Amino acid sequence: MNEVKLGAFRRFLTLFLGLILSVGVYAQNITVKGHVKDTAGFEVIGANVVEKGNPTNGVVTDLDGNFVLTVPAGATLSISFIGYVTQEVSAAPEVVVTLQDDSQMLEQVIVIGYGTAKKNDLTGSVTAIKPDEMNRGLVTNAQDMMAGKIAGVNVTSDGGTPGGGSTIRIRGGASLSASNDPLIVIDGLAMDNNGVQGLSNPLAMVNPNDIESFTVLKDASATAIYGSRASNGVIIITTKKGSKSGKIRLAYNGNVSASTIKNRLEVMDGNEYRSFINNLYGEGSDQASHLGSANTDWQDQIYRTAISTDHNLTATGNIAGMPFRASVGYTNQKGIIKTSDFERYTASVNFSPSFMEDHLNFNVNAKGMVAKNRYADGGVVGSALTYDPTQPIYNNDPSYVTSFGGFQQWTSTNAFGDPTWPLAFNSLAQANPVATLEFQNNRATSKSLIGNIELDYKFHGFEDLRFHANGGMDLSTGKQNNDIDPRSASNNYYGYTGVDKTDKYNLLFSSYLQYAKEFTENHNFDIMAGYEWQHFHREGTNQGWGWIPGTNSDPALQNTKYNEVNRE
Repeated sequence: MNEVKLGAFRRFLTLFLGLILSVGVYAQNITVKGHVKDTAGFEVIGANVVEKGNPTNGVVTDLDGNFVLTVPAGATLSISFIGYVTQEVSAAPEVVVTLQDDSQMLEQVIVIGYGTAKKNDLTGSVTAIKPDEMNRGLVTNAQDMMAGKIAGVNVTSDGGTPGGGSTIRIRGGASLSASNDPLIVIDGLAMDNNGVQGLSNPLAMVNPNDIESFTVLKDASATAIYGSRASNGVIIITTKKGSKSGKIRLAYNGNVSASTIKNRLEVMDGNEYRSFINNLYGEGSDQASHLGSANTDWQDQIYRTAISTDHNLTATGNIAGMPFRASVGYTNQKGIIKTSDFERYTASVNFSPSFMEDHLNFNVNAKGMVAKNRYADGGVVGSALTYDPTQPIYNNDPSYVTSFGGFQQWTSTNAFGDPTWPLAFNSLAQANPVATLEFQNNRATSKSLIGNIELDYKFHGFEDLRFHANGGMDLSTGKQNNDIDPRSASNNYYGYTGVDKTDKYNLLFSSYLQYAKEFTENHNFDIMAGYEWQHFHREGTNQGWGWIPGTNSDPALQNTKYNEVNRE
């Protein structure tokens, strides 16, 4: 009996020890479900989550910022992403990680044109912001990212047209006659503020998704760096660079937005206007005889709900020790006035390799852009408010079809006496706003290529001495075609065709030798000597011609060519 009990006890002990062992083995691993977000509460897509000490065990956060990773119990997770401070958290079944902006560079070291400086050493007024602090949503122009973000910098939209520019003033204007525009510097290349057709200003050349930071030099101390051209302030743009991480990461971001007019001016509808004229002049009056029977809301006819999209695809990583970043973008912005729209294609690539134990560093950038604009005649806004609401949009009378393409217009006697053109537009009256939009095709195409190569070398054994060189170029061309149909009432020539074209380039080479030594917390020595050469070239042509119907005379042709003086 004792032997039976002893055998049963042994079997029970064996089973119990096996159960404990299996539980112990199972408890060695834990599945972590986590979420990564930034300080604004937005998910961080494509963040690296790896087991500390085991870089082969890792995942990337999905489109919602979530991840699932199995690690040993007690392990530590390392979460990293470009532009954020790397964080380490203990593994747990559920974790939520908030990444902080890597603002050390912006808070302590500021890009000032030639090199960098400690923020607390600067005597001038300087502000630096990162993209995460900028406005979100559909951003077609880099200037929109600064609006309302920097004290003393006013950004005012120039009409709000799709892809349009803005007026930027840093601490107000300084001149009544000269330009008050700030100097814009993109990756060390000082830009020409005079754009080309279809290119509102230099800020439109860069995809906002590629911008790493803005630095704004606000006062006259900026002239010590860039000369008198910086008297209105300087905006320095630094674009994003590649990742030193060996893993290649793909990221996509995009958005769809809808725009509509917020408020419309209240005007009389057709019935109210007929009643007003009849009461004022009488139903049998000459004024009342010109009233129509329609009830047209002309504001409805020129405005629309505009659907716009923006898409960006980015690849970052490290190939054979060479960090790189490449991106492509597409933007299509519709205007709330019919026929107005903006379409842009962008591409950029960056290589930032290091050699000689990080003593020799290169930064290679190339950015290309093709933009297409279609402009609407802004005069239709006023026409829509004042055009007779009792008139229809179209008039099917054969004379109107021949002379105005079937649109309703106010007419007068044809001064040319051409039977093939029976009606003439009354120049004292408002033009049909819908006809004005349909019969004018004012479009522009611009192309830009910006590139630069930077070299920075810290002398071996004498690291406080460094040599920096930068060579860059900006090639831009723009062409604008404006075609107005002869049946349009918005042109005195009874039809017009115009072509304007501008080509320009901007070349830069700068270099400097700098010795900076910090002896104590309050004592440092910094000396620099440099050389800069910059060359601007601009030339263009413009042509325009119109004709008078029923005449055999040659078109009134105007042709002007101009070449600006090269500036070196």
